[in-house]
Amino acid sequence: MNEYKINSVTQSKQSDLEMPLASFQVITDTHVTDNPQHIHNLHWEQALADIASYGQPSLGVMHAGDVTDHGLEAEYREMHRIWEKYRHQLPPFFFTMGNHDVGDFIWEEAPQELTGLTGQQLLELWEQYQAQMTAEASQRNQDYSAAADELWQRRIGNFNEATGTAGSYYDRWLGGYHFIFIGTEKPLSKDCHLSAAQLEWLDSTLAASAEQIRPIFLFLHQPLMNTVAGSLEEQGWYGVHQDEALRRLLSSYPQVILFTGHTHWQLGSPHTMYDGQGVLPAMFNASSVGYLWTDADEYLEGSEGYYVDIYERHVHVRGRNFVTSTWIEQADYTVAYPSGAMVTE
Repeated sequence: MNEYKINSVTQSKQSDLEMPLASFQVITDTHVTDNPQHIHNLHWEQALADIASYGQPSLGVMHAGDVTDHGLEAEYREMHRIWEKYRHQLPPFFFTMGNHDVGDFIWEEAPQELTGLTGQQLLELWEQYQAQMTAEASQRNQDYSAAADELWQRRIGNFNEATGTAGSYYDRWLGGYHFIFIGTEKPLSKDCHLSAAQLEWLDSTLAASAEQIRPIFLFLHQPLMNTVAGSLEEQGWYGVHQDEALRRLLSSYPQVILFTGHTHWQLGSPHTMYDGQGVLPAMFNASSVGYLWTDADEYLEGSEGYYVDIYERHVHVRGRNFVTSTWIEQADYTVAYPSGAMVTE
């Protein structure tokens, strides 16, 4: 297998060297609401405007999950309303599902505002909704698993329809590069459950392009524990139930570059990029378009994502502030190919 080395570089030096072979953008956690004036919705529009102005040519915009705040039809309509304003100027979008998209929430008619809640408050809220679902299932003489399956079918159906996806996982070849999107198969409040079938599919799908020098781009909403920012054990924002199985699988594919969301950790924080420590592939926390979180465990208003450029010998990942339309100097990384390896068109 090829070995990849991670180095930090500056945006200006990198852009002076050569033109990229291909480019794309990564965003996550837009958390669009049904309120057109909500800050999440304004940030969604600012991100789209930035990509429309500066993101072409592009293979696509890769969304790493939590498209809306509650997965409600009214929120998807608002998401589409804003999207349509810029769609003719934008590259195609490819979506990963997040816990807010398909999790086991039973939202009230007036959904609770989530912005600014601490991690512990969110956990308590999700436990409350899980208990509510169990109680409602009991009232209908329906066991919890049947109620969860019913909820799952409804919520994944809404997500698939709104995003043009099918099921929990899929892949696309774009410009000769392999893009793979995986996600939960159970309506868990916070975490992700990957079935044995999905892991087997992922292994065979990765193997299909593993002999190529080209990088493989993988997207999953939840990060693995103790990898990127927010996923450290004391921070608590990890949650792949098959964490060890996924690690073992990815250890065979160092050419993978994994982008995750979920934590909202601001770009440039420690562990924004995880270099794999010689065992796993490179991983990136993709921050959030809706709102940010800090190492002080505090809410921070802001909107961020990545612009990614593919070159002959490396992939360049640059953090972008969508509010100010500026580069984030502290979030500028290169994933270098093995010595002597080269990607050409």
